[in-house]
Order: sequence, then C-alpha cells, then structure tokens
Amino acid sequence: MEIGLGKQGRRAYELDEIGIVPARRTRDPEEVSLTWQIDAYRFENPLLASPMDSVVSPSTAIAIGQLGGLGVLDLEGLWTRYEDPEPLLAEISELDEEAATQRLQEIYASPIQEELIGRRIEEIRQAGVVTAARLSPQRTAQHHKAVIDAGVDLFVIRGTTVSAEHVSGRTEPLNLKAFIYDLDVPVVVGGCTTYTAALHLMRTGAAGVLVGFGGGSGHTTRNVLGVAVPMASAIGDVAAARRDYLDESGGRYVHIIADGGMTSSGDIAKALACGSDAVMIGSPLARAAEAPGRGHHWGSEAHHHELPRGRRLDVGTIGTLSEIMHGPSSTSDGTMNLMGALRRTMATSGYSDLKEFQRVEVVVAPH
Repeated sequence: MEIGLGKQGRRAYELDEIGIVPARRTRDPEEVSLTWQIDAYRFENPLLASPMDSVVSPSTAIAIGQLGGLGVLDLEGLWTRYEDPEPLLAEISELDEEAATQRLQEIYASPIQEELIGRRIEEIRQAGVVTAARLSPQRTAQHHKAVIDAGVDLFVIRGTTVSAEHVSGRTEPLNLKAFIYDLDVPVVVGGCTTYTAALHLMRTGAAGVLVGFGGGSGHTTRNVLGVAVPMASAIGDVAAARRDYLDESGGRYVHIIADGGMTSSGDIAKALACGSDAVMIGSPLARAAEAPGRGHHWGSEAHHHELPRGRRLDVGTIGTLSEIMHGPSSTSDGTMNLMGALRRTMATSGYSDLKEFQRVEVVVAPH
C-alpha cells in the first residue's frame, strides 16, 4: 500500500481483525486434544505463562505446571534479586500510577544473585513439573551456567526483539548459534515478528521461536520506539519461515509460540489458527488469586533503567488459576476457562488436535 509518494507499506492484521470460520463438521469438545510437545516435554495445554513477576513465582510456576501448562520464571526478576520479595510485591501493588515507574526502577536496581537462581529453579524442580526459566540476551552469557547447573529443563532467551545477528562495537554479542549448540537443553528464543528474522533464529538450533514483542497489554513499545507489527500477520509470516525451514533442514520442526497481545480465549484460539503451536500469556493469568502481582501486572519493560517501555496495570482479580485455565467461568468476556473455550472453538470448526487446527479457515473482519 502507498503511504506517500516515497514510501510503501504492507497491510498487516491484528488478532481482533480476523475471525475463525466454523466448518460443516463439528466435534464433541471432550474428544478434542490440546496436548502439545516440544522436544522431550509434553504438556496437556499449549499455554506458557509469561516470565513476569506479576504472573510467575516459584509457587505459581508449580501450580501452572500441575494444571497442564508451563510457567516460565524470570531470572532477572525479584525472585533472584531478593531473598524474600513478598514485601516488595505488596508495595508495588499499592503504588500510585505516577510513582510506579520510578519506584520499579529503584527496586529492580538490586543485583541478581546467582545463588538465588539455583535455589528458585531447584524449588520448582522438586515439585516434579517441567522447569523453564528466562534470561534476556544481554545477561545470558553471564548467568547461563548457573541456570544449566541448576537443572533447568527449558531455557528461554526472551527480549523485546532478538536477532541472530546482533551487531555491537562496545561488547561481544551473544553468538546464538554457537551458544545453543553447546547447551544440552532445548532453547526457546525471541521475540521476532518477520519471516527473515524468524528463519535466522531457527537456523541457530532453537527448539522454539517466540513471535511478538512480549509485554502485551502492559508494554508501550509502539509509543516509545514506534515499533509495532500486528500479531496475526506476524504469526503468519513466522509460520511461513517454519514451513520453509522444515524443507531446508530436512525435516526439523521449530515450534512457534505467540507471545503477548492475547487477553481473551478468543485471542488464543486465533493465534493458534494463524499458525502458532502454543501461546505465552501474561495479563489473563495476572488476574488469578494466586498471582504474585496481587491484581496488578507489569513486565521487565516497565522497569528498564534507561528507557522504560511498559507500565504497571491494574487488572484486578477474577478467580483462581484453575478457574482461569480450566473453569468453570463466571464471566462472559473470555477471561476464564481459557482452555475450555479453545477446546470448544476447535470442536466447532471440526478439528481434533492443534496441528490440524492450524489449517482452519479464517476471514478478515476489520473492526
């Protein structure tokens, strides 16, 4: 599309601009499978909890794992900076909006303690659930040994935008291909939003690629950096990279995980319909009674020491983790029984498993 005489841009679509088309054949929702497997790890639901302090603590990571999902602990969060972060979490929940950003910066200025990295991972491991933990690309080289030594099952390298070809004249950039090759654990890396960036990340040997900028409803990346790619189109582009890499590599399948921008069960279904294998969500789970944010939600972008690109949101509390993931629901807005709604969407469109559901027909319905 022509933006002006000297600039053109491609039309792209958000998740709320598309709709899933029901099929002539429907299924019993109880006969639909939501199981998802990445590397050697199998999950009952294609759901990852975002590595945000308002969502994932060691205890909620365990609870989400027991409910069939995967909780990803942020190893640059409060749980690895403080012996007991509970008083600080309570303080953050009480901050007024004007003071929140500055106080978050102060709280997160405390250094990361590697000893706490090992203890938090071990706490989750002892519960018998799959253990996943996140570092940013900037801190991966510094802390990854402590993460691997602690016995993490899935290693997530997550930033606003992650590339396989970072260029820096000041520091030695992380060589993702060499780094992932040397590890004995599967790595999920992202975010990315384009075909080319995703293809390069897949070539590093990653088991999964995160699509999106993370942060979702709490980030202000569009306002601060001007960077924005609508999620439906981003997932579709990365799905094309997955298809082409499958041919290029002789059959190696890299999982696509839609990350951010999904606030309802309908968003989750549409992300999977566009081609993702699983979703990573934050704000829907931040509304759980067990969530450490106590009805508030924020990500790592909210406390960046130089350029914050997020804010603390008041999302409220609507139910337990079990009710939000599996119901029963007491709301009609798609914020509870997320997996039950997904199961019903797949049944209505005639599909029995997630891989088949990626082929469902969708239509564009501009809002």
